[in-house]
Amino acid sequence: MLCSQNLELKRELKQLIITECDKEEFTPEAIKDDEPLFGSDSPLQLDSMDALQISMALKEKYGVEVTDSKKIRTIMTSINTLADFIQPQ
Repeated sequence: MLCSQNLELKRELKQLIITECDKEEFTPEAIKDDEPLFGSDSPLQLDSMDALQISMALKEKYGVEVTDSKKIRTIMTSINTLADFIQPQ
C-alpha cells in the first residue's frame, strides 16, 4: 500500500505546509492530494524558500533529510508524492 492512501499522514503534511509556509488562508481540506505544490499553476504557489522550510520541518518531525534540490522538487510535487516519500510502504 502506498502511503498516498494514508489520509491522516496527508492531513498532517498539509497542516505542516500551511504552518511552515505561513499559508494560513488555506485549510488542509482546501489542498488537493494530487495538485502541484509549486509554481504558478499551484494554488499554494510555494517557492524555494518554502521548500527549505518544509524540508527542515520534515527532518524535525519525521527524521527524513533531503539535501538535493532536484530531489526535493520531485518529492514535493504533490501531497501524494510527499506522503509516499515519508512512508513508502
